Amino acid sequence: MAAKFDAIVIGSGFGGAVTACRLAEAGLRVLVLERGRRWKSTTYPRQPGDPWVWDQENPAERNGWLDFRVQRGVCVALGAGVGGGSLIYANVVVDAQPWLFDTGWPSEISYSALQPHYQRVETMLHPRPVPASQEPERLKILREAAEKLGYGNRFRPLPLAVTFDAAWKADRHVPAPVYPLDSRPWVNEHGKQQGTCIHCGNCDIGCPVQARNTLDLNYLARAESCGGEIRPLHMVRSITPVNGGYRVEFDRIDDRGLLPGQETAARVIVAAGSLGSTELLLRCRDVYHTLPQLSPVLGQHWSANGDFLTISVHDRPTYPTVGPTITAAIDFLDASQGGSRFFVEDGGFPEVFRAYFEHRNKFQLKNLEFNAMVLSLAFLLRRNGSIDQMMPWFAQGVDAATGRLYLGSSWLRPWRKKLKLEWDRESTRRTTDAIFEMHKRLAEATGGRPLFPFFWTMLKTLITPHPLGGCAMGRTVEDGVVSHTGEVFGYRNFYVVDGSVVPRAIGLNPSKTIAALAERNAELMLQT
Repeated sequence: MAAKFDAIVIGSGFGGAVTACRLAEAGLRVLVLERGRRWKSTTYPRQPGDPWVWDQENPAERNGWLDFRVQRGVCVALGAGVGGGSLIYANVVVDAQPWLFDTGWPSEISYSALQPHYQRVETMLHPRPVPASQEPERLKILREAAEKLGYGNRFRPLPLAVTFDAAWKADRHVPAPVYPLDSRPWVNEHGKQQGTCIHCGNCDIGCPVQARNTLDLNYLARAESCGGEIRPLHMVRSITPVNGGYRVEFDRIDDRGLLPGQETAARVIVAAGSLGSTELLLRCRDVYHTLPQLSPVLGQHWSANGDFLTISVHDRPTYPTVGPTITAAIDFLDASQGGSRFFVEDGGFPEVFRAYFEHRNKFQLKNLEFNAMVLSLAFLLRRNGSIDQMMPWFAQGVDAATGRLYLGSSWLRPWRKKLKLEWDRESTRRTTDAIFEMHKRLAEATGGRPLFPFFWTMLKTLITPHPLGGCAMGRTVEDGVVSHTGEVFGYRNFYVVDGSVVPRAIGLNPSKTIAALAERNAELMLQT
């Protein structure tokens, strides 16, 4: 039977959206299968009873905004919806540094080779820094800290995939209750209605005025305008080679539960993210046995990208709930700090976090681990002062990328294999210790009192929104899952294109690099 589609793309984040767009532009029949919903500004979760949580074990009942996975030593935050990780990321669109590609990558992948693809990403996402007249307090504190410690030349505002109105006046310290009144509406080149940023602080939980240039408003919009089809609430279960192509089996999430279905295509592109793509391929190899030739290194080279958070309490207002979530950075990726490489950024909280901070017990999310984490953090912060005087210091770093994802048994349901992580906490201690020491110095230089990192120190756990690896690029099937083109070793026209193919920590926000790799891979797909 002839395949119904030329390409099926599984996932709609920075890998899947780019690939779907470029293949659809070329006239291919493209289907995108996305596990999450198609969100709108009117449906973003805001109230306690809203659909905040995605539950991978029970998606029919809980298919909300955030997928929060608790693994041993690491908690991973993932977006769930059309647009993937762009729905919850902090808008930062920045190149990886040239030295990153010197080791660990196939020789075909270099900084110079990615330059035209980085440029294509910029053309689609339109990144720009916060206008000088709108700098939030957090950016000013970060700059002040850099200058006081002699690192002024390392400080830089970051390019953000956000639309700003240069005429907007940043003259308030609490977000306005009626958002649209301050935002200037406009229609982008893909026919999507957007607005301009009003510093509401809700980047990670959905911008109410659509000022963020998320993937559903550009790459995916372009894919649909070129004939691509996007099906939300479709969870892929297995992939099987058939008749020179592939059969993709899935469950459609419906009010009635999970409804099975399938489609076929000449090409399949897996782009479900580091955890999602790795788990799907592990199940196909080890449970369903439909892809038995997958590499023995599948699941390896996993990294938390050195993500680390420290909070300090200041003797002046910091207003962490006002402004884009991240606005600027101090660059220590040159290994000048005792050999560790890291990238310090300011950070923000969504305004909705006040509900936890002010101890409103009614604000409970249907994810016990996430609820416990946020309530514990709020309890600790309440004991130290006002939320408006707290400064979150973020960072990413180059960790050892020695994690391994695998399928293991759950003690609750031993008959069902579950994705698990084997990760050596000590492998990243040098980097995290260097980051924490710098966070302390920066906080103290600006009159802040750093709080000890509760999750790392007491719970021995990191929290990352930037998981990388699991389906790493390599030269052969013995050292990688995919080649430099993203094609899976042993399976023609079968690709993985997302953060799972990145073989080492990037040390800064990875979205632009993932998208640039996808631009390159899509270009090569169309040449074969």
